[in-house]
Amino acid sequence: MALVLVAIIWGSGFVVTKNGLDNMTPLFMNAMRFIIASILMSVVFFKKLKTVNKSDIIAGAIIGSFLFSAFAAQTVGLQFTTASKQAFLTATNVVMVPFLFWFISKRKPHNLEILATFITLVGIGFLTLEGGVALNSGDLLTLLCALLFAAHITSIGHFAKKHDPIVLTILQFIFAAIFSIILAIPFEPINLDISGQGWFTVLYLGGVSTLIAFLIQNIAQKYTTSTHTAIILSLEAVFGTLFSILLLGELFTIKMVIGSAIIFVGIITAETKWEFLRKKSQKINNENI
Repeated sequence: MALVLVAIIWGSGFVVTKNGLDNMTPLFMNAMRFIIASILMSVVFFKKLKTVNKSDIIAGAIIGSFLFSAFAAQTVGLQFTTASKQAFLTATNVVMVPFLFWFISKRKPHNLEILATFITLVGIGFLTLEGGVALNSGDLLTLLCALLFAAHITSIGHFAKKHDPIVLTILQFIFAAIFSIILAIPFEPINLDISGQGWFTVLYLGGVSTLIAFLIQNIAQKYTTSTHTAIILSLEAVFGTLFSILLLGELFTIKMVIGSAIIFVGIITAETKWEFLRKKSQKINNENI
């Protein structure tokens, strides 16, 4: 349930980000969200910083670099492609994660988990795609973004079991903030005249979509696999669509219903591996004997 909450938060974050881009530039927005998240985490968990060691810093830098570069590729790519196509292409990380996990851990995911990722991908396609799927430069950047998000999820899964997840969360935000500032300064004008809507955007993205969501993710991944995490987080596409309909007035279509249903089938496959059907079948067979 914790990862479902993360998916809900990120789904709402899509609407907030879309409105926020009317008030500030994308790279500066990313820098602000990570700065706010870093400051809040450091204040709330100040005592945790006293325990940081070299190994924590290396892990935080690796996770933070994936987080920063994924958001950067996604933001730049959005300028050259549609939001619906980017939602689908970004969500392809659900297929990439099991194979990255397999490559790094040398442990093959369960066959039904792999099947679940492809079922989920089909559902996301129904939910988000309109028209053709020809790729342009923005789409290629978004595919890079998906790979980087997959690497981010996999790296958290690798390090969260060996390090304090709160320390990892603080460090990844700090490094993502540093990298974002370095990228934003040469490419975008620094505008400190931020509107009320702009402040709401960065405070929500920094405090809720970044701090709370990634903190929950880091803690949750200590107790589950990267593949399972990616499948549950694919619900972001469902909640993003729902919030877009409710708050932005986007059209509701039968494709959205079909896509959401397929995604839920993928999640049930990953969560239960259909054990309840096998048990029910076994019970019926035993009763007939």
